Amino acid sequence: MLAWFTKQALGPAAWVRGLMSPPQRIPRLASAAAVLIAVWLGPACPVFAEPIRIVAFGDSATSGWLVPRGQDYPAQMQRALRAKGYDVTVKNAGVAGDTARGALRRFDDAIDPGTAICLVEFGTNDRRQGASLKVVEARIATLIHALQARGIAVLVIGLGSLDLAAVARVNHAAYAQWRLPPGRYRARDGAHFNGEGYAILIERMLPQVEALIAQTGRKRNR
Repeated sequence: MLAWFTKQALGPAAWVRGLMSPPQRIPRLASAAAVLIAVWLGPACPVFAEPIRIVAFGDSATSGWLVPRGQDYPAQMQRALRAKGYDVTVKNAGVAGDTARGALRRFDDAIDPGTAICLVEFGTNDRRQGASLKVVEARIATLIHALQARGIAVLVIGLGSLDLAAVARVNHAAYAQWRLPPGRYRARDGAHFNGEGYAILIERMLPQVEALIAQTGRKRNR
């Protein structure tokens, strides 16, 4: 097929000259023909874009502590977005016990090249280790700045009584507060969320994630 297109594009005389040319000219003729084929096909040849890459970056509340595989919030978020027609991947970069300070140390491993959106959920363990709210906010701000420097849109998540709305607002990041009553929506330790709890939280924050996707210029497939 390439030979036919090359002959049609270059004309019979040029085609014959090409066949009689030194070997080093043949790759150049083939490359020129390939370009002409691409132009000729135009929109008829589909271009497959990379999926929108989202990273859920956090501690045990992100990793899915005590939750069956597939019920953690990144997995549920990916299914919810795909069900709405978005071509996305949501990476679970949650590590149980991690802190905002620890997140800075593993930043490059967690945030893959091509990441478009990052959902940041840290601070609870920092507070348990004695860090003041001011220190936690400073660490979250550093994370936000590092992500934004890479052109990544950010949504900060505040867990329970930890309110990080101010640091998100000042640093031009979206914000979601995770609060659910104890009991039904908790894992067996009574502290972490279960799959049902995560489903409620995702439903609440999904419009914000969709708004961030819209900022990337990508649209739903349907």
